[in-house]
Amino acid sequence: MKPIRIIDIVKAVRAIDYSSPNRFAEVESVVFDSREATPNSLFVPLKGETDGHDYIQSAIAKGAIATLWSRPESEAPEGIAVILVDDTLEALQDLAKAYLEDIQPKVVAITGSNGKTTTKDMTAAVLSARYRVHKTAGNYNNEIGLPITILNMPEDTEILVLEMGMSGAGEISLLSRLAQPDVAAITIIGESHLEYLGSRRNIAKAKLEILEGLKADGLFIYPINEPLIREEMPIDGAYAKETFGVDKTATIFAYAIESSKERTSFKVNVDDTATLDIPVIGTYNVQNALIAVAIARHFNLSMIEVKGYLENFKLSENRNQWLAGVNGAQVLNDAYNASPTSMTAVVEAFVQLEKEGRRMVLLGDIRELGEKSQELHASLASSLKPEELDVVYLYGEEMTALYEALKGTFEAERLHHFAGDKAPLVATLKESLQKNDQILIKSSFGTDLLSVVKELIK
Repeated sequence: MKPIRIIDIVKAVRAIDYSSPNRFAEVESVVFDSREATPNSLFVPLKGETDGHDYIQSAIAKGAIATLWSRPESEAPEGIAVILVDDTLEALQDLAKAYLEDIQPKVVAITGSNGKTTTKDMTAAVLSARYRVHKTAGNYNNEIGLPITILNMPEDTEILVLEMGMSGAGEISLLSRLAQPDVAAITIIGESHLEYLGSRRNIAKAKLEILEGLKADGLFIYPINEPLIREEMPIDGAYAKETFGVDKTATIFAYAIESSKERTSFKVNVDDTATLDIPVIGTYNVQNALIAVAIARHFNLSMIEVKGYLENFKLSENRNQWLAGVNGAQVLNDAYNASPTSMTAVVEAFVQLEKEGRRMVLLGDIRELGEKSQELHASLASSLKPEELDVVYLYGEEMTALYEALKGTFEAERLHHFAGDKAPLVATLKESLQKNDQILIKSSFGTDLLSVVKELIK
């Protein structure tokens, strides 16, 4: 982060008032968790399950020199510059917007029901072939995390790659208007957030809010096989548009796709001479890679540069990650996030891999599907075939619907359902798994199958 003077923070957040023994002192980092405060940091107390204002003394003890403050001035602490604002979250966002305007990088914004993080990682890796790139870390993709990502940006950043997440309408709009992207991309419209938005069409509308901040001369990239995007896209946008997919009518499409346990290779129509290679499985990840290729072309990178950096990109943890498991088994950990669409896609990719031992899956509940949850869980049965999978393990109350749908297809000893305490599930897996068995583990984060993964790789 480029140091920011306290007086400039005051102006950026349109403070009601402030007190500071040294208005020209410089803030060197911004934090909203008092435990992460460091010398010369700005502490932003936010109200959630707890009120960050209650932790101001902890932040001061760790060296914070300034704080945003929305409680009464009479309650303000001593020994720190206090910047009075109406709303600390809005002030954080205003500060991020001012910092972005100061650094002036090109901004790439990526959203979608699935694949956001993988696409962000691929895109940042490819662009780093020629540019100084800063990207969203971890899951810092919401109204708090995105401003922090911006404020963590080094002064010499040339391209900022931002992941934008949401749970309901209006959230992407806020993020896009804050970031003012030069390029916006939607990975896929899935079923995530049906509980809050009610339909895939409403999900598409919410994702398309990413266009609200897109610069007039910007670029919008979206999947060719998603009619809802075409139907709901604003007709008055002056920005350029590109599509991607495996359909040859797309602006940029992949073909000659070949997948192995560790990697997937493919060709792209924009350069028939190059075979691209990614260190993950599945056609769905090829589609994510096409977004990175399209963005790279927008920033004038050659296919040689794209190829060299795409094949070595580092995937975020707990996504499509092969791990050594107990008894010599192999665990494909993809338990960070899930929707019916992404679960089907990864299962289809998994069963196409060369088989070494037995092939198994452990699938956990998918969250936020609302009243259609049972129907959507049961619909996964079409992608689980006894001729392709040796054993199916299901976990969670919502997976009861899938268990019932599969009972007539799989023999009893090949189909298992658990709910509640995970200990019996872990014990069964540890006893069952053998050398060279391959097991895919996929679920929503809230189902916490990551704790099972940890037990299986001890």
